[in-house]
Amino acid sequence: MKKEIILYGVALTTASTAMGQTQQIKATPDHPNIIFILADDLGYGDLHCYGNPYIETPNIDKLAATGTRFTQCYAGSGISSPSRCSLMTGKNTGKTRIRDNQCPVGGIRGIKISAKGDTTYNRRANLLPQDTTIATVLGTAGYRSCLVNKWHLDGYDPGAAPNHRGFDEFYGWTISTPKSNGDYYYYPNYRFHGDTLISIKANEHDAHVRHNTEISTDDAIGFITREKDHPFFLYLAYDAPHEPYHIDDTFWYDEKNWTADTKRYAALVTHMDYNIGRLLGALKQLGLSDNTLIIFASDNGAAIMAPRKELRCGADLRGHKGQLYEGGIKVPLIVNQPNKVPVQTLSNIVYFPDFMPTLAALTGSTKHLPQNIDGMNILPLFYGKQVDTDHRLLYWEFPGKQRAARRGDWKAVTVKPGKPLELYNIKEDESERYNLAGKYPKLVKKFDKEMKKEHVPSPYWPLPGEKDYPGKK
Repeated sequence: MKKEIILYGVALTTASTAMGQTQQIKATPDHPNIIFILADDLGYGDLHCYGNPYIETPNIDKLAATGTRFTQCYAGSGISSPSRCSLMTGKNTGKTRIRDNQCPVGGIRGIKISAKGDTTYNRRANLLPQDTTIATVLGTAGYRSCLVNKWHLDGYDPGAAPNHRGFDEFYGWTISTPKSNGDYYYYPNYRFHGDTLISIKANEHDAHVRHNTEISTDDAIGFITREKDHPFFLYLAYDAPHEPYHIDDTFWYDEKNWTADTKRYAALVTHMDYNIGRLLGALKQLGLSDNTLIIFASDNGAAIMAPRKELRCGADLRGHKGQLYEGGIKVPLIVNQPNKVPVQTLSNIVYFPDFMPTLAALTGSTKHLPQNIDGMNILPLFYGKQVDTDHRLLYWEFPGKQRAARRGDWKAVTVKPGKPLELYNIKEDESERYNLAGKYPKLVKKFDKEMKKEHVPSPYWPLPGEKDYPGKK
Protein backbone atom coordinates (compact mmCIF):
# COMPACT_ATOMS: atom_id res chain seq x y z
CA MET A 1 0.00 0.00 0.00
CA LYS A 2 1.32 3.43 -0.88
CA LYS A 3 1.92 5.78 1.99
CA GLU A 4 0.55 9.30 1.99
CA ILE A 5 2.82 12.08 3.19
CA ILE A 6 1.67 12.72 6.73
CA LEU A 7 2.33 15.33 9.36
CA TYR A 8 3.14 13.77 12.69
CA GLY A 9 1.43 10.46 11.91
CA VAL A 10 1.12 7.80 14.57
CA ALA A 11 2.42 4.25 14.63
CA LEU A 12 3.20 2.51 17.92
CA THR A 13 4.90 -0.82 18.41
CA THR A 14 4.20 -3.19 21.26
CA ALA A 15 6.08 -2.18 24.37
CA SER A 16 7.82 -4.52 26.77
CA THR A 17 8.64 -3.81 30.40
CA ALA A 18 11.33 -1.18 30.95
CA MET A 19 14.45 -2.68 32.47
CA GLY A 20 17.26 -1.63 34.73
CA GLN A 21 16.42 1.96 35.56
CA THR A 22 19.28 3.60 37.43
CA GLN A 23 17.11 6.40 38.80
CA GLN A 24 13.34 6.60 39.05
CA ILE A 25 12.98 10.16 37.78
CA LYS A 26 10.61 11.79 35.33
CA ALA A 27 11.35 13.87 32.29
CA THR A 28 9.98 17.41 32.43
CA PRO A 29 10.04 20.38 30.04
CA ASP A 30 13.10 21.69 31.90
CA HIS A 31 14.73 18.26 32.17
CA PRO A 32 13.56 16.72 28.89
CA ASN A 33 14.04 13.53 27.00
CA ILE A 34 16.45 13.95 24.09
CA ILE A 35 16.07 12.59 20.57
CA PHE A 36 18.97 13.22 18.21
CA ILE A 37 18.06 12.34 14.60
CA LEU A 38 21.01 12.12 12.23
CA ALA A 39 20.64 11.77 8.47
CA ASP A 40 23.45 10.24 6.42
CA ASP A 41 24.98 12.28 3.55
CA LEU A 42 22.04 14.69 3.52
CA GLY A 43 23.15 17.88 1.78
CA TYR A 44 22.70 21.34 3.26
CA GLY A 45 20.20 22.10 0.48
CA ASP A 46 18.19 18.87 0.53
CA LEU A 47 15.38 20.09 2.80
CA HIS A 48 12.53 22.33 1.73
CA CYS A 49 13.04 24.43 4.87
CA TYR A 50 16.61 25.07 3.66
CA GLY A 51 15.46 26.19 0.24
CA ASN A 52 15.04 22.98 -1.74
CA PRO A 53 12.29 23.44 -4.35
CA TYR A 54 12.04 19.76 -5.32
CA ILE A 55 12.15 17.39 -2.34
CA GLU A 56 9.13 17.14 -0.03
CA THR A 57 9.97 17.13 3.69
CA PRO A 58 6.82 18.34 5.50
CA ASN A 59 7.58 16.86 8.92
CA ILE A 60 11.12 18.20 9.12
CA ASP A 61 9.84 21.51 7.75
CA LYS A 62 7.30 21.66 10.57
CA LEU A 63 10.05 21.06 13.14
CA ALA A 64 11.90 24.03 11.63
CA ALA A 65 8.79 26.21 11.39
CA THR A 66 7.91 25.63 15.05
CA GLY A 67 11.47 25.60 16.43
CA THR A 68 14.96 26.93 15.84
CA ARG A 69 16.80 26.56 12.54
CA PHE A 70 20.55 27.11 12.37
CA THR A 71 22.16 28.37 9.16
CA GLN A 72 25.83 28.06 10.21
CA CYS A 73 26.14 24.55 11.61
CA TYR A 74 29.10 22.33 10.80
CA ALA A 75 29.49 18.57 11.07
CA GLY A 76 32.45 17.02 12.82
CA SER A 77 34.05 16.01 9.52
CA GLY A 78 33.37 15.56 5.83
CA ILE A 79 32.73 11.80 6.15
CA SER A 80 30.92 9.44 8.44
CA SER A 81 33.22 7.86 11.05
CA PRO A 82 35.22 10.95 12.11
CA SER A 83 32.11 13.13 12.04
CA ARG A 84 30.22 10.76 14.32
CA CYS A 85 33.26 10.37 16.55
CA SER A 86 33.44 14.14 16.95
CA LEU A 87 29.72 14.22 17.77
CA MET A 88 29.94 11.44 20.33
CA THR A 89 33.16 12.60 22.08
CA GLY A 90 33.02 16.41 21.92
CA LYS A 91 36.43 16.66 20.25
CA ASN A 92 37.53 18.01 16.88
CA THR A 93 39.27 15.76 14.38
CA GLY A 94 42.69 17.02 15.42
CA LYS A 95 42.16 15.13 18.68
CA THR A 96 39.53 12.46 18.15
CA ARG A 97 40.28 8.75 18.25
CA ILE A 98 38.89 8.37 14.71
CA ARG A 99 39.96 10.94 12.10
CA ASP A 100 39.12 9.22 8.82
CA ASN A 101 37.06 6.20 7.78
CA GLN A 102 40.25 4.16 7.36
CA CYS A 103 43.68 4.35 8.97
CA PRO A 104 47.07 3.60 7.37
CA VAL A 105 48.54 1.85 10.44
CA GLY A 106 47.26 0.30 13.63
CA GLY A 107 43.61 -0.33 14.16
CA ILE A 108 42.19 -3.68 13.01
CA ARG A 109 42.28 -5.13 9.50
CA GLY A 110 38.92 -6.11 8.11
CA ILE A 111 36.65 -6.51 5.11
CA LYS A 112 34.83 -3.74 3.30
CA ILE A 113 32.06 -4.68 0.86
CA SER A 114 31.18 -2.01 -1.71
CA ALA A 115 27.70 -1.21 -2.99
CA LYS A 116 28.52 -3.40 -6.01
CA GLY A 117 29.49 -6.32 -3.80
CA ASP A 118 33.25 -5.93 -4.30
CA THR A 119 35.38 -6.99 -1.33
CA THR A 120 38.48 -5.12 -0.20
CA TYR A 121 40.59 -5.20 2.96
CA ASN A 122 41.55 -2.15 4.97
CA ARG A 123 42.27 -0.96 8.49
CA ARG A 124 39.98 0.99 10.80
CA ALA A 125 40.32 2.51 14.23
CA ASN A 126 37.54 2.18 16.80
CA LEU A 127 36.42 3.88 19.97
CA LEU A 128 38.22 2.43 22.99
CA PRO A 129 36.76 1.76 26.45
CA GLN A 130 38.47 4.87 27.82
CA ASP A 131 36.71 7.11 25.27
CA THR A 132 33.78 8.86 26.93
CA THR A 133 30.63 9.22 24.81
CA ILE A 134 27.57 11.43 25.19
CA ALA A 135 25.63 8.34 26.30
CA THR A 136 28.14 7.72 29.10
CA VAL A 137 27.79 11.30 30.34
CA LEU A 138 23.99 11.37 30.19
CA GLY A 139 23.81 8.00 31.90
CA THR A 140 25.21 9.62 35.04
CA ALA A 141 22.07 11.77 35.13
CA GLY A 142 19.77 8.73 35.02
CA TYR A 143 19.08 8.80 31.28
CA ARG A 144 18.47 5.47 29.55
CA SER A 145 20.16 5.59 26.15
CA CYS A 146 19.63 3.82 22.85
CA LEU A 147 21.37 3.96 19.51
CA VAL A 148 19.31 2.92 16.53
CA ASN A 149 20.84 1.89 13.23
CA LYS A 150 24.27 3.33 12.28
CA TRP A 151 27.18 3.54 14.73
CA HIS A 152 30.28 3.45 12.48
CA LEU A 153 32.67 3.77 15.42
CA ASP A 154 33.35 0.08 16.03
CA GLY A 155 35.97 -0.29 13.29
CA TYR A 156 36.42 -4.06 13.07
CA ASP A 157 36.09 -4.70 16.80
CA PRO A 158 32.79 -6.42 17.76
CA GLY A 159 33.47 -5.36 21.32
CA ALA A 160 33.28 -1.69 20.35
CA ALA A 161 29.56 -1.72 19.48
CA PRO A 162 27.49 1.12 21.01
CA ASN A 163 26.14 -1.07 23.80
CA HIS A 164 29.78 -1.39 24.92
CA ARG A 165 30.46 2.34 24.66
CA GLY A 166 27.86 3.86 26.96
CA PHE A 167 24.52 3.00 25.32
CA ASP A 168 22.06 0.80 27.18
CA GLU A 169 20.41 -0.50 24.02
CA PHE A 170 21.44 -0.93 20.38
CA TYR A 171 19.44 -1.92 17.30
CA GLY A 172 21.21 -1.69 13.96
CA TRP A 173 24.33 -2.68 12.08
CA THR A 174 28.07 -2.54 12.61
CA ILE A 175 31.15 -2.33 10.41
CA SER A 176 32.67 -5.34 12.16
CA THR A 177 29.96 -7.67 10.85
CA PRO A 178 29.58 -7.19 7.07
CA LYS A 179 26.61 -9.57 7.16
CA SER A 180 24.67 -6.86 9.00
CA ASN A 181 25.24 -4.17 6.35
CA GLY A 182 26.16 -6.01 3.16
CA ASP A 183 24.52 -6.22 -0.23
CA TYR A 184 21.02 -5.58 1.13
CA TYR A 185 21.81 -2.22 2.69
CA TYR A 186 18.29 -0.75 2.74
CA TYR A 187 16.46 -4.10 2.83
CA PRO A 188 18.65 -5.96 5.34
CA ASN A 189 18.51 -9.68 6.01
CA TYR A 190 20.15 -9.29 9.41
CA ARG A 191 20.26 -6.73 12.21
CA PHE A 192 21.81 -6.53 15.65
CA HIS A 193 19.72 -6.40 18.79
CA GLY A 194 22.49 -5.70 21.27
CA ASP A 195 25.11 -8.37 20.62
CA THR A 196 22.65 -10.76 18.96
CA LEU A 197 22.41 -10.83 15.17
CA ILE A 198 18.78 -11.49 14.31
CA SER A 199 17.22 -12.42 10.98
CA ILE A 200 14.82 -10.06 9.20
CA LYS A 201 12.75 -12.89 7.77
CA ALA A 202 10.52 -10.63 5.68
CA ASN A 203 13.57 -9.66 3.59
CA GLU A 204 14.95 -13.15 3.07
CA HIS A 205 15.76 -14.24 -0.50
CA ASP A 206 16.21 -10.60 -1.56
CA ALA A 207 12.59 -9.78 -0.80
CA HIS A 208 12.21 -6.00 -0.50
CA VAL A 209 9.54 -5.95 2.18
CA ARG A 210 10.89 -4.00 5.15
CA HIS A 211 12.95 -0.91 4.38
CA ASN A 212 15.69 -0.10 6.86
CA THR A 213 14.27 3.37 7.53
CA GLU A 214 11.00 1.77 8.62
CA ILE A 215 12.75 -0.87 10.72
CA SER A 216 14.83 1.83 12.44
CA THR A 217 11.75 3.91 13.18
CA ASP A 218 9.97 0.89 14.65
CA ASP A 219 12.98 0.26 16.90
CA ALA A 220 13.02 3.91 17.96
CA ILE A 221 9.31 3.93 18.77
CA GLY A 222 9.68 0.70 20.70
CA PHE A 223 12.42 2.24 22.84
CA ILE A 224 10.59 5.46 23.70
CA THR A 225 7.45 3.47 24.46
CA ARG A 226 9.30 1.26 26.93
CA GLU A 227 11.05 4.25 28.50
CA LYS A 228 8.12 6.70 28.50
CA ASP A 229 8.14 6.96 32.30
CA HIS A 230 11.87 7.69 32.55
CA PRO A 231 14.19 10.23 30.92
CA PHE A 232 15.83 8.86 27.78
CA PHE A 233 18.39 9.72 25.13
CA LEU A 234 17.60 8.29 21.70
CA TYR A 235 20.22 8.59 18.97
CA LEU A 236 18.39 7.68 15.76
CA ALA A 237 20.98 7.50 12.99
CA TYR A 238 19.22 6.81 9.70
CA ASP A 239 21.08 5.54 6.61
CA ALA A 240 19.14 7.82 4.24
CA PRO A 241 20.04 9.16 1.77
CA HIS A 242 23.45 7.42 1.65
CA GLU A 243 24.12 5.45 -1.53
CA PRO A 244 23.26 2.90 -2.88
CA TYR A 245 19.94 4.60 -3.59
CA HIS A 246 17.68 1.63 -2.91
CA ILE A 247 14.00 2.24 -2.33
CA ASP A 248 11.27 0.56 -4.34
CA ASP A 249 8.47 3.05 -3.75
CA THR A 250 9.16 6.38 -5.45
CA PHE A 251 5.54 7.37 -5.98
CA TRP A 252 6.16 10.87 -4.67
CA TYR A 253 8.27 11.60 -7.75
CA ASP A 254 7.17 9.09 -10.40
CA GLU A 255 5.74 11.82 -12.60
CA LYS A 256 8.94 13.85 -12.57
CA ASN A 257 11.17 13.86 -15.63
CA TRP A 258 14.16 12.73 -13.58
CA THR A 259 16.58 9.82 -13.79
CA ALA A 260 15.72 6.74 -11.75
CA ASP A 261 18.53 7.45 -9.27
CA THR A 262 17.37 11.04 -8.83
CA LYS A 263 13.85 9.83 -8.04
CA ARG A 264 15.19 7.26 -5.61
CA TYR A 265 17.42 9.80 -3.88
CA ALA A 266 14.52 12.21 -3.38
CA ALA A 267 12.29 9.34 -2.26
CA LEU A 268 14.85 8.24 0.36
CA VAL A 269 14.73 11.74 1.87
CA THR A 270 10.93 11.99 1.77
CA HIS A 271 10.55 8.45 3.11
CA MET A 272 12.82 9.38 6.03
CA ASP A 273 10.69 12.47 6.62
CA TYR A 274 7.55 10.30 6.61
CA ASN A 275 9.06 8.06 9.27
CA ILE A 276 10.14 11.03 11.36
CA GLY A 277 6.44 11.92 11.27
CA ARG A 278 5.65 8.48 12.66
CA LEU A 279 8.11 9.02 15.52
CA LEU A 280 6.73 12.45 16.33
CA GLY A 281 3.22 11.04 16.27
CA ALA A 282 4.25 8.37 18.75
CA LEU A 283 5.66 11.06 21.06
CA LYS A 284 2.36 12.88 20.88
CA GLN A 285 0.28 9.80 21.61
CA LEU A 286 2.51 8.91 24.56
CA GLY A 287 2.17 12.43 25.95
CA LEU A 288 5.89 13.08 25.62
CA SER A 289 6.04 15.94 23.11
CA ASP A 290 6.38 18.78 25.61
CA ASN A 291 8.99 16.84 27.57
CA THR A 292 11.22 15.95 24.62
CA LEU A 293 13.93 17.97 22.89
CA ILE A 294 14.31 17.03 19.22
CA ILE A 295 17.57 17.69 17.35
CA PHE A 296 17.93 17.01 13.63
CA ALA A 297 21.16 17.18 11.61
CA SER A 298 23.22 15.41 8.94
CA ASP A 299 26.61 13.75 9.43
CA ASN A 300 28.20 15.57 6.47
CA GLY A 301 27.37 17.14 3.12
CA ALA A 302 25.95 15.53 0.00
CA ALA A 303 28.01 12.81 -1.69
CA ILE A 304 29.65 13.35 -5.06
CA MET A 305 27.26 10.83 -6.67
CA ALA A 306 24.16 12.58 -5.29
CA PRO A 307 22.01 14.56 -7.77
CA ARG A 308 23.59 17.79 -6.56
CA LYS A 309 22.91 19.78 -9.72
CA GLU A 310 19.48 18.34 -10.48
CA LEU A 311 18.10 18.74 -6.95
CA ARG A 312 20.43 21.43 -5.54
CA CYS A 313 21.52 19.08 -2.73
CA GLY A 314 24.60 21.16 -2.00
CA ALA A 315 22.78 24.51 -2.10
CA ASP A 316 25.45 25.87 -4.47
CA LEU A 317 28.17 25.42 -1.86
CA ARG A 318 31.63 24.42 -3.04
CA GLY A 319 32.69 20.83 -2.54
CA HIS A 320 30.97 17.67 -1.39
CA LYS A 321 31.23 14.80 1.06
CA GLY A 322 34.86 13.92 1.71
CA GLN A 323 36.06 17.53 1.43
CA LEU A 324 36.47 20.30 3.97
CA TYR A 325 34.97 22.93 1.72
CA GLU A 326 31.52 24.13 2.84
CA GLY A 327 29.69 21.56 0.73
CA GLY A 328 31.36 18.77 2.69
CA ILE A 329 30.90 19.97 6.27
CA LYS A 330 28.08 22.54 6.41
CA VAL A 331 24.86 20.79 7.47
CA PRO A 332 21.29 21.58 8.49
CA LEU A 333 20.52 21.79 12.20
CA ILE A 334 17.02 22.04 13.63
CA VAL A 335 16.09 22.07 17.33
CA ASN A 336 12.51 21.75 18.57
CA GLN A 337 10.69 21.45 21.88
CA PRO A 338 7.09 22.70 22.14
CA ASN A 339 6.62 25.74 24.37
CA LYS A 340 10.35 25.86 25.18
CA VAL A 341 12.40 26.31 22.01
CA PRO A 342 11.36 29.57 20.29
CA VAL A 343 10.64 30.02 16.61
CA GLN A 344 13.83 31.60 15.28
CA THR A 345 16.56 31.34 12.67
CA LEU A 346 20.08 31.68 14.02
CA SER A 347 23.34 32.38 12.21
CA ASN A 348 25.56 31.46 15.20
CA ILE A 349 28.51 29.30 14.17
CA VAL A 350 28.17 25.91 15.88
CA TYR A 351 29.52 22.42 15.26
CA PHE A 352 29.29 18.82 16.40
CA PRO A 353 31.72 18.97 19.35
CA ASP A 354 29.27 21.43 20.96
CA PHE A 355 26.62 18.77 21.58
CA MET A 356 28.38 16.89 24.38
CA PRO A 357 28.77 19.90 26.72
CA THR A 358 25.36 21.22 25.66
CA LEU A 359 23.47 18.04 26.48
CA ALA A 360 25.48 17.66 29.68
CA ALA A 361 24.35 21.15 30.72
CA LEU A 362 20.76 20.28 29.86
CA THR A 363 20.78 17.11 31.95
CA GLY A 364 22.91 18.32 34.86
CA SER A 365 25.81 16.00 34.15
CA THR A 366 28.57 18.50 33.38
CA LYS A 367 30.82 17.25 36.18
CA HIS A 368 31.14 13.98 34.25
CA LEU A 369 32.44 15.59 31.06
CA PRO A 370 35.86 14.34 29.92
CA GLN A 371 38.82 16.68 29.81
CA ASN A 372 40.10 18.46 26.73
CA ILE A 373 36.88 18.57 24.76
CA ASP A 374 36.62 21.21 22.06
CA GLY A 375 32.91 22.03 22.10
CA MET A 376 31.13 24.72 24.08
CA ASN A 377 27.75 24.82 25.77
CA ILE A 378 25.31 26.31 23.24
CA LEU A 379 22.18 25.46 25.28
CA PRO A 380 21.21 29.14 25.73
CA LEU A 381 20.73 29.37 21.95
CA PHE A 382 18.12 26.61 22.11
CA TYR A 383 16.00 28.62 24.53
CA GLY A 384 16.09 32.10 23.03
CA LYS A 385 19.17 33.50 24.75
CA GLN A 386 22.48 34.50 23.20
CA VAL A 387 25.99 33.17 23.65
CA ASP A 388 29.04 34.15 21.62
CA THR A 389 29.98 31.17 19.45
CA ASP A 390 31.69 33.04 16.62
CA HIS A 391 35.00 34.23 18.07
CA ARG A 392 36.55 30.83 18.74
CA LEU A 393 38.47 28.57 16.39
CA LEU A 394 36.66 25.62 14.82
CA TYR A 395 39.01 23.00 13.40
CA TRP A 396 38.87 19.96 11.08
CA GLU A 397 41.46 17.68 9.51
CA PHE A 398 41.96 14.57 7.45
CA PRO A 399 45.48 13.84 8.72
CA GLY A 400 48.10 14.71 6.14
CA LYS A 401 45.46 15.29 3.47
CA GLN A 402 43.15 18.21 4.29
CA ARG A 403 42.69 20.74 7.06
CA ALA A 404 40.35 23.65 7.71
CA ALA A 405 39.49 26.16 10.40
CA ARG A 406 36.92 28.88 10.87
CA ARG A 407 36.73 31.89 13.15
CA GLY A 408 34.05 34.50 12.67
CA ASP A 409 33.61 35.40 9.01
CA TRP A 410 36.91 33.82 7.97
CA LYS A 411 37.79 30.30 6.94
CA ALA A 412 41.16 28.80 6.04
CA VAL A 413 41.18 25.51 4.13
CA THR A 414 43.27 23.26 1.94
CA VAL A 415 41.99 20.01 0.43
CA LYS A 416 45.24 18.80 -1.13
CA PRO A 417 48.29 17.44 0.72
CA GLY A 418 51.11 19.94 1.02
CA LYS A 419 49.20 22.75 -0.67
CA PRO A 420 49.04 26.22 0.92
CA LEU A 421 46.02 27.38 2.85
CA GLU A 422 43.26 29.17 0.99
CA LEU A 423 41.37 31.96 2.72
CA TYR A 424 37.70 32.86 2.32
CA ASN A 425 35.30 35.36 3.84
CA ILE A 426 32.35 33.02 4.34
CA LYS A 427 29.93 35.79 5.25
CA GLU A 428 30.47 37.46 1.88
CA ASP A 429 31.46 34.39 -0.13
CA GLU A 430 29.79 31.24 1.22
CA SER A 431 30.53 29.41 -2.04
CA GLU A 432 34.28 29.89 -1.51
CA ARG A 433 34.94 31.32 -4.94
CA TYR A 434 37.42 34.07 -4.07
CA ASN A 435 40.66 32.99 -2.41
CA LEU A 436 41.92 35.98 -0.40
CA ALA A 437 45.11 34.36 0.92
CA GLY A 438 47.31 36.63 -1.18
CA LYS A 439 45.51 39.72 0.09
CA TYR A 440 45.69 38.80 3.79
CA PRO A 441 48.94 36.83 4.32
CA LYS A 442 49.18 37.73 8.02
CA LEU A 443 45.74 36.27 8.64
CA VAL A 444 46.73 33.09 6.82
CA LYS A 445 49.86 32.77 8.97
CA LYS A 446 47.79 33.27 12.12
CA PHE A 447 45.37 30.55 11.04
CA ASP A 448 48.25 28.21 10.18
CA LYS A 449 49.84 28.68 13.60
CA GLU A 450 46.60 28.10 15.46
CA MET A 451 45.67 25.08 13.33
CA LYS A 452 49.00 23.37 14.03
CA LYS A 453 48.29 23.65 17.75
CA GLU A 454 44.97 21.83 17.26
CA HIS A 455 46.64 18.75 15.81
CA VAL A 456 47.52 16.10 18.38
CA PRO A 457 49.60 13.20 16.97
CA SER A 458 47.71 9.93 16.48
CA PRO A 459 49.03 6.35 16.50
CA TYR A 460 46.66 5.54 13.64
CA TRP A 461 47.50 8.50 11.41
CA PRO A 462 51.18 9.31 12.13
CA LEU A 463 52.54 12.19 10.07
CA PRO A 464 56.10 12.52 8.81
CA GLY A 465 58.42 13.83 11.50
CA GLU A 466 56.18 12.90 14.44
CA LYS A 467 58.44 11.07 16.87
CA ASP A 468 56.04 10.47 19.72
CA TYR A 469 52.31 10.36 20.19
CA PRO A 470 49.74 9.04 22.68
CA GLY A 471 49.49 5.28 22.53
CA LYS A 472 52.83 4.69 20.79
CA LYS A 473 54.59 1.57 22.02
